[in-house]
Amino acid sequence: MRCALGLLGVVSLLVAGCSGAASAPVQSVPPATTSAAATTGKFKVETVTAGLEHGWDIGFLPDGGMLVPQRPGKLALVRGGQRTDVKADFSDVLVQGEGGLLGLVISPDFSTSREFITCQDHQEGGKAVDIRLVTWKLAEDGASATKVKNLLTGLPVNPSGRHSGCRPTFAPDGALLVGTGDTARSTIAQDRHSLGGKVLRLDAKTGNPLPDNPFISSADPKERLIYTYGHRNVQGVAIRPGSGQVITAEHGPTFDDEVNLLRPGANYGWDPSKGGTDSSYDESVPMTDLKRFPDAVSPLWTSGKITEAISGDAFLTGSQWGKNDGALVVVALKGQKLLLYHLDPAGKVLDVTLPPEFDDKFGRLRAVRSGPDGALYVTTSDGTDDKLLRVTPA
Repeated sequence: MRCALGLLGVVSLLVAGCSGAASAPVQSVPPATTSAAATTGKFKVETVTAGLEHGWDIGFLPDGGMLVPQRPGKLALVRGGQRTDVKADFSDVLVQGEGGLLGLVISPDFSTSREFITCQDHQEGGKAVDIRLVTWKLAEDGASATKVKNLLTGLPVNPSGRHSGCRPTFAPDGALLVGTGDTARSTIAQDRHSLGGKVLRLDAKTGNPLPDNPFISSADPKERLIYTYGHRNVQGVAIRPGSGQVITAEHGPTFDDEVNLLRPGANYGWDPSKGGTDSSYDESVPMTDLKRFPDAVSPLWTSGKITEAISGDAFLTGSQWGKNDGALVVVALKGQKLLLYHLDPAGKVLDVTLPPEFDDKFGRLRAVRSGPDGALYVTTSDGTDDKLLRVTPA
């Protein structure tokens, strides 16, 4: 059931979700957010381009252009409000259900290498093989891209495409963080010999684990890549400016979407196998099962008894945002909204608000990234005439 409430109802429900989630104690939202006066003020929302199809991510180029991967295996270059298709061989992309051409990130050395990295479901002869990170090189004129190499292969895949993840983000230290999905298989999230249901941390040039990863001493090369585990389907990975805190957005089943603060090596408590006793993918278990895993990390926030299907997350940066400078933004698919979180220095949620400009106004929202110009960029994901939106303070 989708939550189709007005502003006051949504915010009140979010408050209830923060304090009433059975799976983990989370920070309650202060009562002030139950009033319309506590909303965030006006945002200006402009359409940069339309005609997209499930725009999954946004990568910012040094010249002001943007690359937008589309789940059906298409890549768009948006520059000056004009959208052109980038020719690239995506014939091996498995486009099925939630799977296809997913996350994208621009390499920090793009100005010299012209490289970017995609996360994509992979098929051979029509058979699902894995989910992989692929390095590409964009032509000087932006008209085409050629594959450089497979950066990382072997992420599990579901032939249906379910719970594919897959969001890559660069940390300030140059590490590539990648949120992955558990592919709707019961044991994967807790299995540290699998790359699904994890956040991975790797070298973006070699695909190798970084020497200070929490499980770097493991004999298993897959385990050495793991930064955190016990996740269901991580679709947002954002770095908090000035602190280096990694905040993720994660889909719950029919309850408890989660916003999490990552701790290296930590377990986030999702286990539909119930300790390996159930192979049926039991989604009635808690998102963060503190009874089975007392040391699991509780979320910063949950949606409680509903799901919004939160997808991307990003931080607002710059004095132009006023009191919202440094706030966390999370967008939602099923909920068709944008949520704004104010955090204390430790990451504790102080309040959650819903800007009225995004209350069921633009349909399903998939990606959100903070642009180099200080604006916020958001993609819609309805499958027909999807848009790239630019959000600034009014």
